[in-house]
Formats: sequence, structure tokens, C-alpha cells
Amino acid sequence: MKLPSVTDFRAYFLTLARYDVWATRRLYEHVDKLTEDDYRRDAGLFFTSVHGTLNHLLVAEHRVWFPRLAEGTSNKVALNEEVETDRARLRERLVDAAGRWTPLIESLDPGRFAATLDYTTTNGVPQSLPFAPTLGHVFNHATYHRGQITAAITAMGYRCPEIDLVWMLQVESREQPQ
Repeated sequence: MKLPSVTDFRAYFLTLARYDVWATRRLYEHVDKLTEDDYRRDAGLFFTSVHGTLNHLLVAEHRVWFPRLAEGTSNKVALNEEVETDRARLRERLVDAAGRWTPLIESLDPGRFAATLDYTTTNGVPQSLPFAPTLGHVFNHATYHRGQITAAITAMGYRCPEIDLVWMLQVESREQPQ
């Protein structure tokens, strides 16, 4: 199988970064409507509640993966650590952090996408993985957990947003001048 060129990787990851911001904002349009009890209750999610899952996204993507990919550093953190107790502040931090991916991807040397990422896992184990698929994991991970949250919100009786990537692309295509 032939891999895409590094130019294609950059364009693809810039789309995913744009989607990450868009989907996070759209999700929060519905999360913000949850009562405090529903927001924090055990919804049967891997990280228990909507709040716990959103906290996990902040930890995993922005305290674990962003430093690895941007700075080559590995933080030792627990993936279930509650780094932000305040609901509004967590929202602000997640949206702001999602916005950091675009400048990072734009700054990467094209050859970086074909290189490896050497890091230390949160358990202290040295690891080396292909850079581009690992960066892809970050966006896939966010999509996975946003899906869990939308399922929990639906089970609680709330409406959920349409946050598929193709939906964002359709919205963008309608907004383009003809």
C-alpha cells in the first residue's frame, strides 16, 4: 500500500485539527444544557461521567500527546486525573487546547510526518511509533470519547449534536462562496 505524500498528510491533519475544534464546540452546545447532576453522574462511561470523560480528553490530548508531539517531552500523569474541577473552565481549556493543533501541524517540517515519534509512556516505558499514525490516533481518540459522551447524553434524554467529520465538511461546503 502506498502512503500519501507528506503534503497530503499535512492537509489531512489540518482538516482533522479543524474538525477537532468544530466538534468540541458543537458537543459543548449540548453538554452545556446538562444539569449539574447529569453532567457529573455515573453514566457508565470508561471515565464514569461526562465531566470525567471531558477531563480525560484534556489530560490525554493536551498533557500527554501534545507535549510528546510538539516538544518531544513525556509527562508522567494519570489518565483519569481530574485536572479541572470547574465545568466552565474545563470547556474553555478544551476548546483552547484543541486550537493548538493547527499551528503545530503547520509548523512541522514535511519530513516529520514520515519519521518516528520516540517517547516514554505514562508507565515509564520507552516507545517508538510512526509519527503520522500516532498523530492520527490523537484525533481518533477524541472522536471516540465524544461519541461516548453523545451516547450518554442521548441515554439521559437530551438531544445530541451531529458531529461527524463529513457533517462539518458539508457545512463548510455550503458556506463557501460559489
